[in-house]
Amino acid sequence: MFNGLWKKKVGAHVSASGGVENAPENAFEIGATAFALFTKNQRQWRAKPLTEESILAFRKKCKKYNFEPHLILPHDSYLINLGHPEKAALQKSRDAFFDEMQRCEQLGLDRLNFHPGSHLRKISEEQCLKIIAESINITLEKTKGVTAVIENTAGQGSNVGYSFYHLKKIIDLVDDKSRVGVCIDTCHAFSAGYEIDTADGCEKVFDEFSEIVGFEYLKGMHLNDSKKERGSKVDRHESLGKGTIGSKVFEYIMNDDRFNGIPLILETPNDQIWADEIQLLKNMQK
Repeated sequence: MFNGLWKKKVGAHVSASGGVENAPENAFEIGATAFALFTKNQRQWRAKPLTEESILAFRKKCKKYNFEPHLILPHDSYLINLGHPEKAALQKSRDAFFDEMQRCEQLGLDRLNFHPGSHLRKISEEQCLKIIAESINITLEKTKGVTAVIENTAGQGSNVGYSFYHLKKIIDLVDDKSRVGVCIDTCHAFSAGYEIDTADGCEKVFDEFSEIVGFEYLKGMHLNDSKKERGSKVDRHESLGKGTIGSKVFEYIMNDDRFNGIPLILETPNDQIWADEIQLLKNMQK
């Protein structure tokens, strides 16, 4: 647990177009003190290996703009399903996840954010959660220094991970607890039914998170408003203040020391106002 002396670290999921080395500068230009990125095209299974030139340039720019590894939250490909019920497709996802973890190692990053997976209505949620944990264990055994950060989901379709209990179940089944964590997305939590649109609701929800999962596992957050109503199970992000969540949860996060020292990342749809949204969040601090 961080001691409260750290300032909030706020940023956005910025573009790495033209090379990962461009992401730190893109983040700095919008006033970010943390950032997220894809280390490869998120909609393709394979990518060219990172060049030594890109790796060195990325590390140099992170140092230049004061982005330490714990303030960077890389995200893996959307194609990966670590809980896939079919053997061949599961292996393809595991191979891709291993590649993503290796890319993080090369870049000197210490965490990788990912959506847990989907049962595709072919196996039970319980079985799917066990397969996800097994996938994590296999990858952690073959890598070092990078934490697997499980993101909560909205529960859309057959996705698991929409409940704090799902996150806990996966963590319980991971052998190396020092290298597993979670990222809470506010839009996903709200769409999954968590009452974070009121002050009292925020207290109850994050007390529940503390009891079930534990803040020691919180390695990042995605700060997004929602286009849909609470409990809709539909994942549609909206710009801050323009959706159905309102400002309470963002004010709560920006004024609670338990959220200090981790990347607080915008994935809101209008990148032209990210600088304004970052400033809005900073202004919420009392």
